[in-house]
Amino acid sequence: MGGDHGPHVTVPAALDFQSSVSDVGLVLVGNSEAIARELTARGAGAGPRLRVHATSQVVAMDEVPVQALRFKKDSSMRVAINLVKSGEAHACVSAGNTGALMAISRFVLKTLPGIDRPAIATVLPNMKGGFTYVLDLGANVDCTAEQLMQFGVMGAMLVAAVEHKERPSVGLLNIGVEDIKGNETVKQAGELLRSSGINFYGNVEGDDIYKGTTDVVVCDGFVGNSVLKASEGVAKMIFMFLKTEFTRNPLRKAIAVAATPVFKAMRARLDPGRYNGASLLGLKGIVIKSHGSADIYAFGQAMHRAVEEVRNEVPQRIERQMATLQ
Repeated sequence: MGGDHGPHVTVPAALDFQSSVSDVGLVLVGNSEAIARELTARGAGAGPRLRVHATSQVVAMDEVPVQALRFKKDSSMRVAINLVKSGEAHACVSAGNTGALMAISRFVLKTLPGIDRPAIATVLPNMKGGFTYVLDLGANVDCTAEQLMQFGVMGAMLVAAVEHKERPSVGLLNIGVEDIKGNETVKQAGELLRSSGINFYGNVEGDDIYKGTTDVVVCDGFVGNSVLKASEGVAKMIFMFLKTEFTRNPLRKAIAVAATPVFKAMRARLDPGRYNGASLLGLKGIVIKSHGSADIYAFGQAMHRAVEEVRNEVPQRIERQMATLQ
């Protein structure tokens, strides 16, 4: 029910997803009348692999997380996470209020042993033609060295599971690659990561995210969210500059027409919808946060990410790795 579009996107995305993945059942959680309208409009209905779980409340996108946690116990978000808790669902995918989703998920599902706080992880495209996983992206503004180390372990286990890399490399975001750089928290985190048993590369800088220097980049939520929003802003600016320059005069407009396939390919490579779906790592269950503005294709990508994490047992991998550090 959340996000900028609600059932207008989530319901058709679910139907498209179901047509492409034959062995996954779906539970649409929310206002039953709104969901029924969207299903009817597309000639679909409930069945063996698709059921509707009605709720009476919705968490608003601007709602204070603690309010949603206390007073919206029959919200679509809360009920969906309860289904994961009870085992009726293997994962929850939501485009709703990020703060509320994190707060409710942490309260209902709890964190894995050895994990202090969950972290938000997503992927950013890199110059190697793949993706770099970055966490945390805003769930934890202030982090201890131990928590940064935990983020590194969680990120490594996520990549090992969904990318099938046995020992993915992990970098610690810093203002320089030298060990003496950074504040005391980051320096201590580096020491802990070196002794964590994962493949720790060392310090990396911001441009290493896009170079693909490491598979995972670890930082606190304040820095991670700033990097993410700055990256989105730079991408928009580049496309705006290109559009301005290619429409400056008739000759350039003609060149732009000839270059249209190149622009389309570039836009496709940078399309955030391709890598939509941020993982809330460290919980005793799988929760995926879709971007609130996601379209049907992008929300479907978040659902595919959820299935990948379920099939590759991401929480269990994290729990096993953390057990080795106790």
